[in-house]
Amino acid sequence: MSKRRPTPSGEEENVTEEGRAPTTRALLEAKGIELFELIAEKGLLPSSDERINEGGEFVDALAALVELGLVRQPAEDPTVWTTVDPATVQAQVVTPMTQEGIRLLQESAEWANDFAALRSAWRRSAPTDELGPFAYMHGSAVQRYIDSLVAECEFEALTAQPQDGRDTGAVLSNAIQKDTQLIKRGVKLRTLYQHAARRNSGTREYVAAVTAAGGEVRTLDEFFNRTMIFDRNVAIIPGPEGVATAVAIREPAVVNYLVDVFERAWERGRPFSAADSSTLKDIAGEQRAMTLRMLIEGHSDPAASKRLGVSPRTYAGYVSDLKEEYDADTRFQLGYEIGRAGGGIGEGFSD
Repeated sequence: MSKRRPTPSGEEENVTEEGRAPTTRALLEAKGIELFELIAEKGLLPSSDERINEGGEFVDALAALVELGLVRQPAEDPTVWTTVDPATVQAQVVTPMTQEGIRLLQESAEWANDFAALRSAWRRSAPTDELGPFAYMHGSAVQRYIDSLVAECEFEALTAQPQDGRDTGAVLSNAIQKDTQLIKRGVKLRTLYQHAARRNSGTREYVAAVTAAGGEVRTLDEFFNRTMIFDRNVAIIPGPEGVATAVAIREPAVVNYLVDVFERAWERGRPFSAADSSTLKDIAGEQRAMTLRMLIEGHSDPAASKRLGVSPRTYAGYVSDLKEEYDADTRFQLGYEIGRAGGGIGEGFSD
């Protein structure tokens, strides 16, 4: 329960019955400590001092000290302010907060136990389409389900992210917070991106935070579908309608198969580290080889750029570089020159 209380500046704010107004500590730190030291040094401060009256620099600070009981006006001389021993005030302010913190921790633990029982009951009685080996989800339900799996994950999380776009701002911060907390709980986190992800500043920021916490990230030249696997027990893959839908798979044989696919891709991946110049050189070679493959197989620019995980404009730049390398003016000439190169076509490919 809370009530409204006017501040020294005339505004109002909420004050909880369990503690002080949120601005009181800010006022104490901003000017209150300085005013307390000033009064303590001089022994007293006249109430008429212009610095603590309307318009003065310490008017709000004095109100904070009065509220906390850190200053008083002696009965023998109510025209001055003197200080009070902070040790006698600290117990009155801090102890209730500590007790409240302990109470909230206990309360949160009890809530967690209650929800664990609810999840268990839901799984026993959930509809067949949600309880079975394959569950289909749509829209916002997808992220809520993934969040619940992250919260319950115990030892391993495997993720394959084919796109290089890590959102910045609140979304990025939220992803970093969730995944670093996951790692701190003892969960082994491994994430696989395409090589193109190395150019995205948001992804680099995410990778730096996650690897510093103990996670592992690698990149691969090949295209792959988004996959998440938790504790080798449940896998999440895109639904038939695209990323707006998802399928949760609990069938052990299928989950084991997806784990095997991930592990094979992981072995071919290269550690996400900007410091290794030889790795970056190899990655450039692999992307060149992948571009050659797309041209030879006759993929359209949109399809080829998607498989490389880059924008159509970036892919067009790759093709332009190859034209210059092979001294070709058109793509037809480029194809001819690539064919003439023979053994050079496969250079940089990995089987």
